[in-house]
Amino acid sequence: MMLGQLTARAMANGRTVMASADLPAPPEQVFAALVTEEVERWWGSADSYRMTGWTADLRVGGSWAVSVRTADGRHLLAGGTFLEIEAPRRIVQTRRYDWDHPTLGRHETTLAYLLEPTAGGTRLTICHGSFEGFSEAAAEHAEGWARVLGWLQGYFGPAGRVAA
Repeated sequence: MMLGQLTARAMANGRTVMASADLPAPPEQVFAALVTEEVERWWGSADSYRMTGWTADLRVGGSWAVSVRTADGRHLLAGGTFLEIEAPRRIVQTRRYDWDHPTLGRHETTLAYLLEPTAGGTRLTICHGSFEGFSEAAAEHAEGWARVLGWLQGYFGPAGRVAA
């Protein structure tokens, strides 16, 4: 895949969401963008939602939390626990909304980020599971992950330069 033609891909099978994108940045930069306050710089858009108040105790058993600020000004909390961390290659964490998500409620899911070095940067693969009994939520999250990966691609910009 040529870096000038990057696209994010995502799909769901009712239980698990898989998403993938090639990013023009090394794994160390992508890792930091996923698990530090850097999340607040790229995750979201003015017409949907933005991530604010990111906190993380980046260790196995450590917790993470974020506030999702919606376009209409609401603040919805989400968080979880880090289950595995192999910097800068792999992050596995739980994820749970602390509010009643329309299709998922407060059901806890498990999210894995896999970062693979490529000639042009990093291939990020997301495996978001534990959607058993929540197939509508899985389909919705597949669409969401494609959008999130697009934001991340835009953040790194061409040739791995972080967009201003």
